[in-house]
Amino acid sequence: MISKAVHIGFIACCLAVLGACSHPEPQKSENPAPSKPALMAPFRYHKLIESSPGVYFDVLTWGRGKDSIGGYLILHSDSTGKKYTTITGDLEGSIQDVFNTDMNMDGNPEILILSKAKDTTAHYNMYAYEYINGKGNKLDFPKLSDKSKNVYHGGDNFYIEGGNLVREFPVYAGTGKDAKPTGKKKILQYGIRDNVFTVKDISPVDSTSIAKKDTTKKVIAKTIKQKSSGVIAKKKHPKKVQHTVKHKRKRHRSE
Repeated sequence: MISKAVHIGFIACCLAVLGACSHPEPQKSENPAPSKPALMAPFRYHKLIESSPGVYFDVLTWGRGKDSIGGYLILHSDSTGKKYTTITGDLEGSIQDVFNTDMNMDGNPEILILSKAKDTTAHYNMYAYEYINGKGNKLDFPKLSDKSKNVYHGGDNFYIEGGNLVREFPVYAGTGKDAKPTGKKKILQYGIRDNVFTVKDISPVDSTSIAKKDTTKKVIAKTIKQKSSGVIAKKKHPKKVQHTVKHKRKRHRSE
């Protein structure tokens, strides 16, 4: 009897193990983050910007063949005002980013398309539009001044700060292949006034140059003060020593 009971128990254990194997533990389901939909050729880039409730900008670039040339497209959708406009243009270089600003704080949004050209210095292009009453007005982005060009060798960084567009790049000394970075940065701040870009140099000032300027100013101020007091203009001459000759009067004796 005992051996039969043990045999039945062994069979029951085997059935339990087989049942467990046939019903594996449910795997934890992972919810992967939704991937960004791939763009259909010939489109290369897309960015959606909501400048205000109901006002959207879809910025796209497209082109077949070379990546260095193509076109850009700005689709403006104003569902509140029921205005839909399109702007297109030629694009040089590959797009880096798109900025939405209101630099002159007039309530009219600006769309800035930044692209990087492929050349020896990897210069940048900016395609800028200000939207007034739903219509995009193109703004000419200012070129670097001759002073900035002399120290420029690419490596730009663009960003929005305080509602303005800021551009900074490393300063180089020398020309051509002999140019070397100085460790300093050129910082330019762009704004808009009367539908025209303004540029302001906000680069950190070198303390050494300030000290030299202050010393020069002090020397000039001292020189002017001396001139006004006649120290430099008129030289002091030594006083002439007057020799007084005393003549003795002869006394005449009375005869």
